[in-house]
Amino acid sequence: MRLFTAVLPPAEAAQELARALGRVRGMAGGDALRWAGRDGWHFTLAFMGEVEDRVLPELTVRLERAARRTEPFPLRLHGGGQFGGQVLWAGAAGGIDALHLLAERAEAAAHRAGVPMDRHRRYRPHLTVARSRTPMDLGPYVEALSGTEGTGGFEGTPWDVTELALVQSSLPVSGVPGEQPRYETVARYPLGRAAAAGAARTGNRDPGEKRAAPGR
Repeated sequence: MRLFTAVLPPAEAAQELARALGRVRGMAGGDALRWAGRDGWHFTLAFMGEVEDRVLPELTVRLERAARRTEPFPLRLHGGGQFGGQVLWAGAAGGIDALHLLAERAEAAAHRAGVPMDRHRRYRPHLTVARSRTPMDLGPYVEALSGTEGTGGFEGTPWDVTELALVQSSLPVSGVPGEQPRYETVARYPLGRAAAAGAARTGNRDPGEKRAAPGR
């Protein structure tokens, strides 16, 4: 399974972004970009690539623990940016330190579960909204999302991040131009107080309590 962990924006936040992107997509040259479908909107935390089935039980335990050790935090969609003239993204604001910490803990959890991880990259929160096959001038689109001096950029309504999602991605196989990867959320791990509240409601013991050493 090709897996990654992520924070998923709620429906209301996605709708706000969709309205903002409706204006951006109508700009000159917008039809040259491949725009991500709404089901592909996420803030990736730790990309794991292909994960062997034998690793999944331990990975679940580790990710549950990483989520429980992180308290819910506020986040909102904010502005935008680009990578190398080929990736246009929406940014985040609010509990960025907490988002970084959750990303670090998710990456450490995967590593300790036996998933080979690239631990030398610098995490930068972003939600990919469009790609170009070749480098192009994405400056006007970035400005439309982030705003310029004297003009406001895109600001979404804050929400509370209360869970860590484990997502499976399936790459296009048909060869049809423009086909998008498919994403399926295969597990959700409540954060901090949300996890404790769920355990209290069900009367269940905290899963993984004594099965693994704490991970960052």
